[in-house]
Amino acid sequence: MYDELKAAWDELTAPGAQFEIRETLVRGIRMKTYANAPNSLRDLWLASQAFADRDYLVYQDERWTYAQAHAEVAAVANWLTARGVGVGDRVAIAMRNYPEWLIAYWATVSIGAAVVGMNAWWVAPEMVYGLNDSRPKVLIGDAERLARALAHRDQIPSLTCVGVRCDDQLPDGVVAWRELIATGGELPAVAIDADTDACIFYTSGTTGNPKGAQLTHRGCVSNVMSLAFAGAVTALTLQRAKGVEAEVVADPGSLVTTPLFHVTANNCVAHGATLTGGKLVFMYKWDAGEALRLIERERITAMTGVPTMARELITHPDFARRDTSSLRMLGGGGAQLQPDLVGKIDQAVATARPNTGYGMTETCGIITSIAADFFVDRPESAGPAMPVYDVKCVDANGNTLPRGGVGELWVKGAQVIRGYLNRPDATNETITDGWLHTGDVARLDDDGFIYIVDRVKDMVLRGGENVYCAEVESAIFAHPAVAECTVFGVADPRLGEEVGAAVFLKSGATVSADELRNFCAARISKHKVPRYLWYLTEPLPRNANGKFMKRELKERLSIEAAV
Repeated sequence: MYDELKAAWDELTAPGAQFEIRETLVRGIRMKTYANAPNSLRDLWLASQAFADRDYLVYQDERWTYAQAHAEVAAVANWLTARGVGVGDRVAIAMRNYPEWLIAYWATVSIGAAVVGMNAWWVAPEMVYGLNDSRPKVLIGDAERLARALAHRDQIPSLTCVGVRCDDQLPDGVVAWRELIATGGELPAVAIDADTDACIFYTSGTTGNPKGAQLTHRGCVSNVMSLAFAGAVTALTLQRAKGVEAEVVADPGSLVTTPLFHVTANNCVAHGATLTGGKLVFMYKWDAGEALRLIERERITAMTGVPTMARELITHPDFARRDTSSLRMLGGGGAQLQPDLVGKIDQAVATARPNTGYGMTETCGIITSIAADFFVDRPESAGPAMPVYDVKCVDANGNTLPRGGVGELWVKGAQVIRGYLNRPDATNETITDGWLHTGDVARLDDDGFIYIVDRVKDMVLRGGENVYCAEVESAIFAHPAVAECTVFGVADPRLGEEVGAAVFLKSGATVSADELRNFCAARISKHKVPRYLWYLTEPLPRNANGKFMKRELKERLSIEAAV
């Protein structure tokens, strides 16, 4: 079957084929690109006018067709343009997964401005930092996020604020969303360079502050092409190797389970659905029982979330009595699917096949993709890198390792970000001559399938969210009672990892676990606050270089002893 995969791969990427690969000079570096990719996200959005009468956005009892969404996107774009927002400017979006998130998103990118996707879990200091770092002209937010930002109005830049779903509690000086969509008009004409910023998505920072990754139009449309290629090459291979005809889904629908300020939901789920005329169904918050109800009601064909969501879905008490026969794809991203879950998905849902993609904010979405028989056959693999990438594993000195060698994975291609906003040093540390240092330790097998085996970065991967240990340590160290601390991941059966911290207090100082957690919660998002705390009676162990010995502490400290 892997010979058939290579043949299908070569056929689909050959000159003149749908996914033809060619080398293009991007930011002064030659790299692989899709010859037939749209020039910009504006072009992708305009192409979806062909699906005018189809349902596009669904939230509870509210529905938007593609035609209605296009009318509102054009209206918001005109409102923004009238207020001086254009190419090179930024618009921040801070809200739950409401349909208005995508309306604002498409309006912004379609006029050449960049979306700043603000983490909806950010507490006030994090929001203040993000707004000062990105300097948007407009902030579009729901009541909860606007309240956090406006409580510190004196600390944030001057900007226009728009309130979504908060008409009954609209703060003074905030424009109501209904005013934007009442503007009307056609989408303003604008030319967009493929290598300009489409959005700024923040990733947790290794030194205390998050970094704004600059995702370009080229990177985002290349990711959509990679998603389409992954489906096409799998279908063609299975057809030739096993005689399995690819099913054409007449009315595709995706359940949006993860936040739109991440590439998984926005670039992979939302962009992919928009390209194919699919329906996007939103949830107020994740709940497996509600997800099953929506899968049945909306005839959902694809659900992608963090792995724990798929596990909770198939083990939910309502699973057997709900109709899940519409599902064709069930999987996860943001964290590796445990090998046992791959087989369980394949067995639990008769109509669906397991799938996953490995990627990063810094690659505008996926690096690899694996699904169906390939995933069942190699459940520990992340799959092959998409054809738009060059890939290599390197040793500590940056030397390329032979196939099968274990080292840090580096990738180069059109999907790699332009850099980090206002952080040239971080950009230079992460990207070398176009090669992105992923921070993941991997190996490649003889068929080019990638296996992630460890992490270089000092990071906790909690339910698909990257939590950098240094960021949490900075919050803990800010407490006057703390003399030393170190943060690390603690294995968790549901979320993959939870945040743990070992703390040594100053002589004579006291602070309870609850007090320390509350102190941290005022400075960092709730999901970053340590679930497990250990108070040590002696200074933390250090190695010869003076660094805290995290591995030794992880092995020595038991969950039972945590507070």
